[in-house]
Amino acid sequence: SSIYYYVDAIILAKAAKLLGNTDDHIKYLALSDKIKDAINAKYLNRETGLYGKGLQTELSVPLHWGLVPDELRNKVAENLAKRVRSDDNHIDVGLLGTKAILNALSANGYADLAYTLASQESFPSWGWWIVNGATTLFENWPIDSKSDISMNHIMFGEISAWMYKAPGGIFPDEKKPGFKNVIIMPQFLKDLESFEARHIGPYGLIISSWKRENSIVKYSV
Repeated sequence: SSIYYYVDAIILAKAAKLLGNTDDHIKYLALSDKIKDAINAKYLNRETGLYGKGLQTELSVPLHWGLVPDELRNKVAENLAKRVRSDDNHIDVGLLGTKAILNALSANGYADLAYTLASQESFPSWGWWIVNGATTLFENWPIDSKSDISMNHIMFGEISAWMYKAPGGIFPDEKKPGFKNVIIMPQFLKDLESFEARHIGPYGLIISSWKRENSIVKYSV
């Protein structure tokens, strides 16, 4: 909740700047810095590069939302990768961690590991749902859960967005929002031979497509 408080303050600061409200921009930017510093002071071990006990959510959430000091990003990301591998390359997060973990890995040099995590078919995983007949996102990793049993729970849906952002590499540009300008940064995952992502934006169809031929990646936009 403290990290989302930080994220909200950042959003308010950006909105204030866009609206020309300098006082509020300064106010909420200072607030975001205060929150980030407080979180890092309480939870970050600067010597080990661990947040809290070093669980997947504890490491991926500050990485994804931009709280990790620049000089420690590589170390925290390395710890996250080690943690995922020690968890048998399986996801070990709930709703909030699901939003962060694939993005945190992909944005910090571990896109192939993120794909390994995303494509698992044994419990717990999205693939585990699929091989057991799921066609929607459940609310719990266990398919036989006796409570919290929504069968259409978008909170676990970040994997869909991740496909556009990592192997697809399609990103909006804050300076020209609404996909008026498109940033394309695909990650060519070693376990995929090809990938294509399509998005219909306000200014037309966006296509990011690549294919590996004889160890050479051919890419088109």
